[in-house]
Amino acid sequence: MTLAALLASCSIAGASAQQLNPPGVGPNPPLPPPHKNLLLPTVNIAPADEWPQGVTPLAPTGFKVTALASGLDHPRWVYTLPNGDVLVAESNKPQPEEGAKNVHADGLRGKAMGMVMKRAGAGTPSANRITLLRDADGDGVAETRTVFMKDLVSPFGMALVGQQLYIANANAIVKVPYETGQTSIATTPTKVTDLPAGANHHWTKNILASADGSKLYATVGSNSNIGDNGLAAEEGRAAIWEVDVATGNKRLFATGLRNPNGLGWEPQSKALWTVVNERDELGNDLVPDYLTSVKDGAFYGWPWSYWGQNVDTRVKPANPDMVAKAVAPDYGLGSHVAPLGMAFSDARMPTQYASGAFIGQHGSWNRKDLTGYNVVFVPFAGGQPSGPPVEFLGGFLSKDGKAYGRPVGVAMDGKGALLVADDVGNTIWRVVRTE
Repeated sequence: MTLAALLASCSIAGASAQQLNPPGVGPNPPLPPPHKNLLLPTVNIAPADEWPQGVTPLAPTGFKVTALASGLDHPRWVYTLPNGDVLVAESNKPQPEEGAKNVHADGLRGKAMGMVMKRAGAGTPSANRITLLRDADGDGVAETRTVFMKDLVSPFGMALVGQQLYIANANAIVKVPYETGQTSIATTPTKVTDLPAGANHHWTKNILASADGSKLYATVGSNSNIGDNGLAAEEGRAAIWEVDVATGNKRLFATGLRNPNGLGWEPQSKALWTVVNERDELGNDLVPDYLTSVKDGAFYGWPWSYWGQNVDTRVKPANPDMVAKAVAPDYGLGSHVAPLGMAFSDARMPTQYASGAFIGQHGSWNRKDLTGYNVVFVPFAGGQPSGPPVEFLGGFLSKDGKAYGRPVGVAMDGKGALLVADDVGNTIWRVVRTE
């Protein structure tokens, strides 16, 4: 089969409507039987388009949306400093290390998928920098914008502990000294600890500090869909690491999480929570991506099983002992919605949004009908999800199925508004209550 024929068989999204109530939602969602396509997966992704002049994402009544900053270069993650300054990681996938193997990049199948992803706005080189935004007058638009740090390695997560700012590069956690109000840092970063890197099928690394600042929790996604590059290439991946800040020593905190990204401490229970992108190519409605608390020492199934102990028969050799240990996640968000960012809300939001998690859903590529491409809110009560996700920020898709933007990182700012990094629209959106 020629490359042109392969591309013709990969559908680009047309007028498919986004589902507001996708399958795979809830604490124990019904799971359909797996469907396997050995030749070519379903590839249906919204091609990137520019936001029309004067058009913004759509928030619920009682909220206003402004562009805190636009014209950025693939903004992926946002972090609010204590003084209200906002750091934005402008970043994309790094170049693979020499000799790194990734079967997804090889052959006609990989090339076809790569070309489709490029049309979706995912093929730009990494800017490798962090930009600082400051909105001193509180009008929702940053009047100060500076290059805060540059020459990083596909930076993503950030965490301030005391006067040290930690950055999760694609290959390591590094740190630099920080003083309140700084608008740029020229200090060469000091390495804290290495993180698994290489082919970087999932390159994004996020970090979150413990309450006392003594530990960092770092997410590391898998190097493939289901161990396609061999399990040796997955050593230390599909996991959350616990890193000792003082020494850089680390240990695996939880494993079997295919691609965890957003992290947060649930305000009531103080438990660690994350959102996870599950595996692809088992059908339109399998496997649900999820939101879950993260238990120390727990194994969540990848690659041998999904949603607890549902065996993925594609993975060879089988490992029934590990399947027997697999813990089911807490809450399904729907299949292929691609949750990346997560931020717990607080009382500065209206009552219906004051207790729960905002989740940036990057949007599907391996599903016939588009899903995700929005920011949803999952309400919490008693430290647990208490209802289905509701759309909080939409309008990222045009009527003919093009993507004006794709949400990634989300964060609460210093004044109770929600910030959303849009890596296709190259904008940081700010959503604030008006009543």
